[in-house]
Amino acid sequence: MAGPSIALIGAGRMGAALASGWLAGKGKPDIRIQDPKPSETVSAWADAGKVTLNPEPEPVDVLIVAVKPQIFPKMAESLKPWIGPKTLVVSIMAGTRLKQLAERLGTDYVIRVMPNTPGAIGKGVSVISKSDIVMAKQLEIAGKLLKPLGEVIGPVDEKHMSVVTGLSGSGPAYVFLLAEAMADAAMAEGLPAELAEQLAALTIEGAAALMVQSDETPSALRKAVTSPGGTTQAALDILMDEGGMPILMRKAIRAAANRDRELSRDTD
Repeated sequence: MAGPSIALIGAGRMGAALASGWLAGKGKPDIRIQDPKPSETVSAWADAGKVTLNPEPEPVDVLIVAVKPQIFPKMAESLKPWIGPKTLVVSIMAGTRLKQLAERLGTDYVIRVMPNTPGAIGKGVSVISKSDIVMAKQLEIAGKLLKPLGEVIGPVDEKHMSVVTGLSGSGPAYVFLLAEAMADAAMAEGLPAELAEQLAALTIEGAAALMVQSDETPSALRKAVTSPGGTTQAALDILMDEGGMPILMRKAIRAAANRDRELSRDTD
């Protein structure tokens, strides 16, 4: 049985990760990709007949918009030929609200998604918000199409999406910075650079896996590994001091959420 017809607008890192997952799955979706500068991988898919590259637009079952939010207002009109009466529009653009999608594209069947970059290796998280008219079956279809990126969460109330963006959308960069800072600190104490970077990355990977698999909260796990008067306690006394990591993270996520809200206003 043939899968749904899908038009993917924009085949950058996230768009290409989605398409790669669809091609690796058991279904046989009809994938049409619109990208003015396709990567070698996308071009190879087209040459092999796995996808159709830059075809003439016609209504599809699902339209996925994966372009930079800043260019969406200029190109919205050109997306309308892809949309039929029951086409589901899935946006993975930051800062573009459901109302803006509906008004610019002329349909209320819209879903907004905030993915993150680990989706490129199937380890990401995608948070969904939807319009009131989107049906359960359409939500299920969207969930299956997003599954190649990793976990799919939602739907959540759209009012939370700016904070979701600040937490999970931008969050991988915070973890990369943590690894960078840990390695730099170890190098400053005399550890060779290669070893410092390897240990920082593997430590974060292991701690994250333990946290995901454990039934305990991050706070409980932190306390369990912190012996009173020990080495970990000495480090946490610095990190959790006044103006330390908890306060910095609160300021950081607030700044990211506020920027997302600003992007929403820019799209009007």
